[in-house]
Amino acid sequence: MTDHLPQAGLDAGAPLSPDTAGTAPEQAPGKYDAEVDRIFGAGGPLAPAVGSFKPRQSQTEMAKAIAHAIGTQGTLIAEAGTGTGKTFAYLVPALLWGGKTIVSTGTKNLQDQLFSRDIPNVRAALRAPVSVALLKGRSNYVCHYHLERTLSNGRLTSRDDVGHLREISRFVKMSQSGDKSELTKVPETASVWNLVTSTRENCLGQECQYYQDCFVMKARREAQQADVVVVNHHLFFADVALKEGGMAELLPSANTIIFDEAHQLPEVATLFFGTSVSTSQVLELCRDVLAEGLAHARAGVDWAKAVTTVEKAARDLRLTFPDSGTRLSLPQIAPDSGFFPALEKLKEELEGLIDVLEENAERAETLEQCRVRAVELLEQYKAWKSEPKKGKEIEGDDAVLWVEAFASALQLHKTPLSIAPIFAGQRAGAPRSWIFTSATLAVKNDFKHFTAQLGMTGEPAHTWPSPFNYPEQGILYVPTGLPEPNTMGYTDAVVDMALPVIEAAGGRTFFLCTTIRAVNRVAERLRQEFADRGLDFPLFVQGERGRTELLDSFRNAGNAVLVGSQSFWEGVDVRGEALSLVIIDKLPFAPPDDPVLAARIEVMEKKGMNGFVHHTLPEAIINLKQGAGRLIRDVDDRGVLMLCDPRVISKPYGRRIWQSLPPFKRTRVQEEVIDFFKNLPPAV
Repeated sequence: MTDHLPQAGLDAGAPLSPDTAGTAPEQAPGKYDAEVDRIFGAGGPLAPAVGSFKPRQSQTEMAKAIAHAIGTQGTLIAEAGTGTGKTFAYLVPALLWGGKTIVSTGTKNLQDQLFSRDIPNVRAALRAPVSVALLKGRSNYVCHYHLERTLSNGRLTSRDDVGHLREISRFVKMSQSGDKSELTKVPETASVWNLVTSTRENCLGQECQYYQDCFVMKARREAQQADVVVVNHHLFFADVALKEGGMAELLPSANTIIFDEAHQLPEVATLFFGTSVSTSQVLELCRDVLAEGLAHARAGVDWAKAVTTVEKAARDLRLTFPDSGTRLSLPQIAPDSGFFPALEKLKEELEGLIDVLEENAERAETLEQCRVRAVELLEQYKAWKSEPKKGKEIEGDDAVLWVEAFASALQLHKTPLSIAPIFAGQRAGAPRSWIFTSATLAVKNDFKHFTAQLGMTGEPAHTWPSPFNYPEQGILYVPTGLPEPNTMGYTDAVVDMALPVIEAAGGRTFFLCTTIRAVNRVAERLRQEFADRGLDFPLFVQGERGRTELLDSFRNAGNAVLVGSQSFWEGVDVRGEALSLVIIDKLPFAPPDDPVLAARIEVMEKKGMNGFVHHTLPEAIINLKQGAGRLIRDVDDRGVLMLCDPRVISKPYGRRIWQSLPPFKRTRVQEEVIDFFKNLPPAV
């Protein structure tokens, strides 16, 4: 007997509550509705301006709802299935009626795409007389001062760095923006960028001799004057949290704020409304102290000796946790750990360095700035460890203290357990429109997980379905016979199960894993199996090259297999025949030992909630929806989503998971999948 997954509509669970129903809003016709219908209609201005544009009802209805929110200075939470065309759905109302608008995206790549392609297309189609500016974090702009200092230091040792520095020096003389993304000859990951860009700590501000020519200040001035400003979530929250100047100045004048890829907001906001201090900041300070000390106060101070003791203390602190990837909350660190004395030693050495800097600060503005940085770092290290509260339960707005070890740095974090009150405070004040949109905001049409994290209650939330015909275009395949994901050899069993399907698909596969360890094991196995079986499928593996380069190679090959982890689960668009199979090794549950997650669950359970049901599971479903969304990207795409985790069938929560995925035809029979691929066009 065929063992099928239940089809959509069966056992659909509890009825939806009215405020979370995933249907288009029912409201009185808005004052902009007729104009939206005209613009998005078959004879409207978008079709001739954008060659591939076709009218879509869900896109038009979403645009009306956004126009209504803008017109009433309201809030809208808008989930739009893949292919809805959400970018145009929010850009048209924003450019016509949004006033001063900030559009915040999930990544710098999406930011560049909006600024360089989408907004110019819509602006031209509408003949909208709006000015647009792109604003990124300061680390994206070449700093004249730090470039000049690096050129004069002559301390670069690698031939690559020397060549890259020459390219950057040439680029600065020609560039209007100083944005490093424009200089494709130098990889974004090149270490030399750290030497020629500024940080908040080492920027000289108005004291800098290059202040009038500063690319960061130029970008901020342009943003102040523009009608539409394109930022990314990291910049938005970093600047709001730090009151650094970019967003802090823009926000008061904004009429409309649009968050695209809004599902990322809770994580990004948590990062920036918390605090962290890293040993790498100490090493950067030491590097700058040495350079400035030798340049301005060589006599009377052994600068090399002054910084060496601090550098050693920072490195010794890092070495108290030998394994990179270690993440421990303060209570999890053994009381007799070498971490605590090493932390005290670093504070002591920083105090000594501050004494030396105080004696010499008046010799140069840059030395005074180093002194200020050293004092701030010391304060951050002193503030990290707080006394435990006695006789008081953890409150929802408390923070968790934890450490994270990287290859060459140790970070000390203080992370709020809830950003809801902080974010609600950000939204208070002057009336303005707030639009939150993504393909993945709801869990089975319920938005409560997303809204609770951001402190939003009672705001309109709606889903517009994808125009794709998922039952015809794709299959959800959950294989039988796999062991539980926590058993030894699980990854090998997944590869064994996947190989016949990859072969049937003719390559054309994304193999998405939940851990880097699984990525490495899958890649090792596939490399060997392809060789043994004579399968000529190019194999691309995350980490071997940059993401953009890997994706370009994957698209061009036409029959490749790409193995990746988190960075390939979202924000990746491969249309057409190059991608016909997405394999997901296991459900993307957060690691149970994550210190922030553990603390959040503890708080929830003290309030009588179930941490798994109310946080861990919804988070995993939203991540899974992102991964599944890589498969069908266009009306002509066809393919198979192979979800290998048997828990989607065996566990009671499994139904909630697959009911949140697109309504693919479902099967557990490998032969049906093989037959599906036989009817697909062959790989090019």
